[in-house]
Amino acid sequence: MKQSHDENYKHRDLDWLNFNKRVLQEAQDRVNPLYERIKFLAIFSSNLDEYFRVRVSQLRQIKKVEKSLRKKLVFKPNKKVKQILTEVKAMQADFGKVFHDEIIPDLAQNGIFLLNEKDYNPKQTNEAKLLFQNVLKPKLVAQIISFNEEKPVFLENDTIYFFVNFKGDNNAGLVNIPFPDFGRFYVFNDKSKGYYITFIDDIIRLKMNEVFPGEQIEGIYEIKMSRDAELYIEDKYDGELAEKIYDSLAQRTNGQPTRLLYDATIPQKPLKALRKHLQLGKVDLMPGGRYHNFSDFFDFPIPENKLNLKKEKLKPLKHKAFLNQEDYFKVVQNKDVLVHFPYMDFTVVEEFLEQAAQDQSVTDIKISLYRVADESKLTSSLIKAIKNGITVTVFIEAKARFDEENNIIWGRKFEKLGAKVIYSYPKIKVHSKVFLINRIENGEKCRYAYIGTGNFNSETSKIYCDHGIFTAHEKATKELDRLFKVLEGELIIPRANHLLISPFNTRRTFTQLILQEIDNARAGNEAKIEAKLNSLEDQEIINLLYRASQSGVKVRLLVRGFTCLRAGVKGLSENIYITSILDNYLEHGRIYVFHNNGNPKMYMGSADWMERNLDRRIEVLLPIIDDSIFKELREILNLQFQDNQKARIQDYLEDNRYVTQAQGEKPIRSQVKIYSYLKEKHKA
Repeated sequence: MKQSHDENYKHRDLDWLNFNKRVLQEAQDRVNPLYERIKFLAIFSSNLDEYFRVRVSQLRQIKKVEKSLRKKLVFKPNKKVKQILTEVKAMQADFGKVFHDEIIPDLAQNGIFLLNEKDYNPKQTNEAKLLFQNVLKPKLVAQIISFNEEKPVFLENDTIYFFVNFKGDNNAGLVNIPFPDFGRFYVFNDKSKGYYITFIDDIIRLKMNEVFPGEQIEGIYEIKMSRDAELYIEDKYDGELAEKIYDSLAQRTNGQPTRLLYDATIPQKPLKALRKHLQLGKVDLMPGGRYHNFSDFFDFPIPENKLNLKKEKLKPLKHKAFLNQEDYFKVVQNKDVLVHFPYMDFTVVEEFLEQAAQDQSVTDIKISLYRVADESKLTSSLIKAIKNGITVTVFIEAKARFDEENNIIWGRKFEKLGAKVIYSYPKIKVHSKVFLINRIENGEKCRYAYIGTGNFNSETSKIYCDHGIFTAHEKATKELDRLFKVLEGELIIPRANHLLISPFNTRRTFTQLILQEIDNARAGNEAKIEAKLNSLEDQEIINLLYRASQSGVKVRLLVRGFTCLRAGVKGLSENIYITSILDNYLEHGRIYVFHNNGNPKMYMGSADWMERNLDRRIEVLLPIIDDSIFKELREILNLQFQDNQKARIQDYLEDNRYVTQAQGEKPIRSQVKIYSYLKEKHKA
């Protein structure tokens, strides 16, 4: 039966939920250490909060579009939102089951007890009362909600509140749950017979009668509002885009509601009164558990004698090309250098820039920053370079979601010190992860570049799997120089023939490469496409991959996040096989390989196969022409394709089933194998 247009593509927002199910699978997996499972519950919660603030809010915004235009959509936004809510409710139930039926008992078996206020012994009760009186009570903001008033109370975005149900129908209480210096959890002082932890929420519950004296309290329930995270700014600007964004950040706090998460034990009558008071529809409500903001479990306390309940940290490797080398420029001039994070130490990037900042032969440094870390060696090196008289050009992405404020603050710092700072343009983001260093050697100008898949951020480099290449290759550095001239307004088009630079030549090149594989397959030759990427959404690329499959091209993909392509469908995509790996680290790299009739072509860089990455963002991908680097990336890719421990099949069944280890086959957990491979390769 021929499939309809809609059936050929998975909706990205529904398939993203499928990705978050894989995160939940990691929390369910008893192979993972206990505190790793807790961490994955925190990731699941954090992901879901952002999802409602960004993706669900966008679906809700479609309702404001004229009806005549909405009719042209392949999907109905309201129907999708209902599907999403159904899926999320089921996932929340699984989440609660893991937490209550597995995590809490496993903690207890290890002498770690998470108590609520009903579990406190007399000594703990007294300690909790003192903490409430001295630390928590001064930070509480309590108010009475009158359901008869037309003006609703305002719930701040992602802030947890107690909704306190009083006896009677007209009023209720509302009180914030503050965060003291020690965070969400409190560890009781008496540890003689165990390690006792409580939510600060429960200490407040214990003393709620003091918060609302004179009221008859019938129930205490947590609620949390998520608000629209997007900044809706007009395309035409009177001033700088960065200024507009900075001034508009309050929209995120005051944005329209996208979800009210509530304790599912709230009785229907007060819940209905609260919903109407907040002027919400039924579709805005999401039942949850007793506690919200599980992302706080990133900082769940652990006893010093129980560190075995966490994963063993891998010691970052040093690249042997840089070992005992004082002159990194000389190393890169001789040969391109490939690095991998978090398996390798990110300090190699920081040290390269540090050398450049102190090198009298360096004339200028140009860098694109997408997510700027707080104080870091990298930012310190750029500041040092400015002070040493080097011309520093910093391209700041002002629209990097949730990092806008920090990025703009850093941009202003660099400007004050004398750097040339360029902020992003209204309709395009700069997502590339590149820097360029110009240096005078023997009277001639030499260029050095770094092109990577991950942000210049030492913190995220510890959890994101990324690749990067240092190069002095003439064509690559010349074209990267042209790109920076485009960003600086000196050129309109970078005229790239070697690099792939979006939105200029990336789509066209990928299209030609896929069509070439189709032609090779039709001519009876071996034809293959292999790729590792974060997300697959672009319909033009998907249609080309469907054509490739139908022509006999073998397509093997590793997609970490969502994919809109339906793999394994007879007559449409039976030659396409997709897996997704989720393990200790977040897969973030992008590698593309085309068989090319036995003369394979490989690219590595920042772009996914998404419309925005191909058409609306500045992205850079580097062709891999160095044989040893090609081989290294090829072997890493093969290890990931062979993963039979943490890989899940992504096909039309959408069930996240694990790749099974065949009889006689060795277990391959690719992230562990990659570390071992690199350790052996780079041993001194």
